Amino acid sequence: MSLPLLTAVTPRFEAELVTRLGSSRAVHVVRRCADLAELLGTAAAGVGRVAVVSAELRGLDLSAVRELHERGLLVLGVHRPDDEPAERRLRRWTVRVVVPADADQSQLDAALAELIEAGPAPEHRPSPEAQASESLGVTTPHTAEPLDGTAGEGDPSRESAPDGNGRIVAVWGPVGAPGRSTIAVNTAAELAEPGHPVILADLDTYGASVAQLLAVLDEAPGIAAAVRAADQGSLTPEALSTIAPEVSPGLRVLTGMPRPDRWTELREHAVQDVLATCVDTVPLTVLDTGFCLESDEELSFDTAAPRRNGATLAALEAADEVVAVGAADPVSLQRLVRGLDQLAEVTSAPTSVVVNRLRSGAVGRDPARRVREALERFAGVTDVVLVAEDQAGVDAAVLAGQTLREARPGSPARTGLRELAARVGGRPLAPPRHSRLARRDARA
Repeated sequence: MSLPLLTAVTPRFEAELVTRLGSSRAVHVVRRCADLAELLGTAAAGVGRVAVVSAELRGLDLSAVRELHERGLLVLGVHRPDDEPAERRLRRWTVRVVVPADADQSQLDAALAELIEAGPAPEHRPSPEAQASESLGVTTPHTAEPLDGTAGEGDPSRESAPDGNGRIVAVWGPVGAPGRSTIAVNTAAELAEPGHPVILADLDTYGASVAQLLAVLDEAPGIAAAVRAADQGSLTPEALSTIAPEVSPGLRVLTGMPRPDRWTELREHAVQDVLATCVDTVPLTVLDTGFCLESDEELSFDTAAPRRNGATLAALEAADEVVAVGAADPVSLQRLVRGLDQLAEVTSAPTSVVVNRLRSGAVGRDPARRVREALERFAGVTDVVLVAEDQAGVDAAVLAGQTLREARPGSPARTGLRELAARVGGRPLAPPRHSRLARRDARA
């Protein structure tokens, strides 16, 4: 019994190749797709069992091949004769069986037999050999210099790769401005040391701000470059260390999308691959995520559609621990209570609740007691980390493009931040530095 086959091949070789495929006893051609979009749509409809794609097909990448695999299709790759770079590119995209476009009937039949015998592709990332192969037409992004000039002090993350044992902490908060980015940046900074490197990644598709908080140039490659490398199958721990500039000893940053309308570049498959590489590169990765957890694209589209919240959902799915952030005012606390219910629907990871900007002016006298009582009563949360209000200290840090640890080591907000960092980091922190500046801030 022959299997239904779909083709999406560049016009130069399509006619001859389809003729030879039509002569095979193993398959029969049911659809000749004009482009990748038609191929993916046809595959989603369950029409074919085998897909033949060419390396030159516009838009073809690792995510597209993986989507075909997830639809249960066997994928046969073809490339121009004697085009070894194209062959290697297909293999990096996890296409296991590859033939030249001018393969004769016997070669084609043998390739199809091998493909069918191997069966559906298991879920896996590109092999180390494929990842180490030559990057084809994809230049390795250069290291961006942060404005404070702290980059280029060695590569501790490369020296301390955890061999897949790294942990991921996702920082999430409901709609509004509870301080997700401030908590993510400063928690990562408290944990980062030359011997314990940390990657901070900005996955907020609505309002990325980590680059601005740390004064990293807009030209920094960031998460956009990382997902492109993941799509090409060329993202390795070494490449990731190059893409993520070091903004302070032990702290590397993957900046977010410079414009919100570029959210479509953060496809879930690619984000998942980036996070998997982070796990292979450093002991801890901290993710600054977006607020929205909705996933209702299927209500608006009758085909697979990109999800604006896909990056946040992928982060929460991959997280070993989640930090839920709210602010200490009635509106933000109400949003936090409702958001915790929604968060529980998308992740089962252990969750630490943080209330930021604790102050009596917003909730009355004894704000710590009032906040704890409100969360226990309405959300059943009894363990809360409280971060004191220090707007002047945060403003000074942002103005300097630094973390509180660097700009205001004596900030009262650091007490809660260090408590949170010790929890999610799973290790005790070194005592805070004591300096003349720190003592002055403490007295202030």
